[in-house]
Amino acid sequence: MSNLLTDVFKYFEAHQTIFEIVRVAGLLLLSWLSFYIARRYLVNGLSKLVKKTKTTIDDALLEAGIFHRLAWILPLIILYNFSDIFGGFSEIFERVLTALIILVSLLALGGLITAIQEIVFRKNPEKQLQVKSTLQITRIIMYVFGGIVIVAAVIGQSPMILLSGLGALTAVLLLIFKDTILSFVASLQIFTYDLVKVGDWIEVPKFNADGDVIDIALHTVKVQNWDKTITVIPTHKLLDESFKNWRGMTESGGRRIKRSINIDMTSIEFCTEETLSRFRKMTLIKDYIEKRQSEIDSYNKRHDIDSSERINGRWMTNVGVFRAYLEQYLNNDPKIHNDLTFLIRQLAPGENGLPIEIYVFSNDTDWINYESIQADIFDHIIAALPRFNLRIYQQPSGYDLSRIKIS
Repeated sequence: MSNLLTDVFKYFEAHQTIFEIVRVAGLLLLSWLSFYIARRYLVNGLSKLVKKTKTTIDDALLEAGIFHRLAWILPLIILYNFSDIFGGFSEIFERVLTALIILVSLLALGGLITAIQEIVFRKNPEKQLQVKSTLQITRIIMYVFGGIVIVAAVIGQSPMILLSGLGALTAVLLLIFKDTILSFVASLQIFTYDLVKVGDWIEVPKFNADGDVIDIALHTVKVQNWDKTITVIPTHKLLDESFKNWRGMTESGGRRIKRSINIDMTSIEFCTEETLSRFRKMTLIKDYIEKRQSEIDSYNKRHDIDSSERINGRWMTNVGVFRAYLEQYLNNDPKIHNDLTFLIRQLAPGENGLPIEIYVFSNDTDWINYESIQADIFDHIIAALPRFNLRIYQQPSGYDLSRIKIS
């Protein structure tokens, strides 16, 4: 019997390495099986259940990949609990496995932060900037301290020892995270004063940005320009320079039309009875002509004006009647916003003639429709000018020069 036991001990001693390899292989197989079962059955089963529910909260958690990341923790815990089979390397393996468990936990928490951001954005899109900036700062702080804990776990020291030396690295950290700090402060200002939000049309000349804001993050603001290119602006740089936000125009329901047409001043004249008779046939200004002429006749008669010379007294001019016509024409245009500024005015005459400025607002803020409305107005104005014996001033062209007859 003693010989048999001796032979058995000798056998185990001779084959100890094989048994150790088998134990390690079995542990690795058990860990893999636990991961396979967790990923294949638990996570997939949970995913199917989430898709059947009506709430969107669990959908956000699933899309953030939290469940898939947590599936890694089970095999790591199994390896950690049986790490003694690695013999002299067990302590090293425990440290590495502890660091991996912390890392997976950090990644899962990062997914949770992403899910929270998505949930809040779906319910309150206007809070996107505030939530995203706050959560990004939280994520950075979490990863920094998590990295310290991971390093402490690997070297086998208390995290407090590393944290105690963090004060000496404050200046370095401030330098490293300078842009992050500036961006966070800028994000708070943007949110507090409601300067920019997703969907706003902004112009930032310094960065050649002119288009819609499609994303606002802690570090960057993305603007999709009208040519479909995307400009990325550092968040803190957005407040360093002035920029234009067109949101006020959209919210007001009107878009400004501010454009001038230059009148050749040599075509401006007093209205004669013949021209007034023709103007009376224009429906829009018929009543204006009658009322204005009555006022003029009353004034001239009261002051005994010699009407044989038009320079005496008061008389209508073709450009004045034209301005009255423009007012009536635009007042009757259903595409003009009558509750906003409405102004037809003369600007200072100059070398390019007498500018008549149209300063009104369209009631359609869509860019394409706005341009069409503006074009229709000035098409009509240009075509109507000759009816008032007025000419548009423009620089001589090759066609004009070719008509000059040299005697």
